[in-house]
Amino acid sequence: MTYKHLTTRELTFIYNFWKQDIKAYQAAKALKRSSETVYRVYRFLDAGNSISQFQENHRINKTHCGRKAIELPEDETKYIKQKLALGWPPDTIIGRAEIQISCSMRTLYRLFQRGVFNVKLLPMKGKRHPNGYVERRGKAGRLGRSIYQRYQDYPHFQHEFGHLEADTVQGKAHQGAVMTLVERLSKVEIILNIQQKSAECVNKHLSQWLSQQPKHLFKSITLDNGKEFTGWKEIANKHDISTYFAEVGAPNQRGLNENNNGLIRRDGLNKSMDFRNLPNALVQQVSSRRNHIPRKSLNYKTPIEVFMENITDKQLCYF
Repeated sequence: MTYKHLTTRELTFIYNFWKQDIKAYQAAKALKRSSETVYRVYRFLDAGNSISQFQENHRINKTHCGRKAIELPEDETKYIKQKLALGWPPDTIIGRAEIQISCSMRTLYRLFQRGVFNVKLLPMKGKRHPNGYVERRGKAGRLGRSIYQRYQDYPHFQHEFGHLEADTVQGKAHQGAVMTLVERLSKVEIILNIQQKSAECVNKHLSQWLSQQPKHLFKSITLDNGKEFTGWKEIANKHDISTYFAEVGAPNQRGLNENNNGLIRRDGLNKSMDFRNLPNALVQQVSSRRNHIPRKSLNYKTPIEVFMENITDKQLCYF
């Protein structure tokens, strides 16, 4: 049922009816209002008040309506600020449930949006392109085996540990680059400081990194069709790792990797930086920060926790 307050026009009519000594029930019938609504105004006028005073009282009473502003306890506020400094979004703060927060996830998002915690940027909501979107620009061809072959070679790859997605991220004005890899099951982010976006640099740093890992820890790697990955056969043969390529102009086929690339931009490797002389310490810091943030898709575990759950004692001796 919708309730409508008396308008200024209706109050004027009621005042005129009252001045003419017309009964309240008759005025209510003429205005198609409840008799008690009109009687309330009549009693207010009979007490020697004016219509303007009735409106002012109504305005003051309205300020007392609605839900009171939420104020979180000091210990909860302190905890939230600590986790914000670590890059935790609102759903992770609530979902991880390390302490009891006395508001819902939706309410915490509202507090963020109102600026209570001075958060400048929340995670992007929605999708830039629908699933299955294929970019039609450009005429580059696929460099190697199609990603669809991966479905045949590893029919359970979505639930298996050891499948990587990889890409490169460039700095300001295409100056320098880093290579990003993400393990699909644990969502662990690996960032290689390759400094230059070239096939030679990619192969050198990727080969060095794979050489440090236990053999066959990673089963496959899925790349895009950039020129920096033209030397993929050397990596595949040397490290015995299956290599696949997404369709041309379809970054959504490596959606996890693309999403993580956006996250590391926010974590410190922003577009205004020159990546040619990045300190290795900074690259490791950004990678570590991302791997220690709990994720909803991992049941609010951190990527590094899930990664270590899939490493055997025998493999640990290689690290």
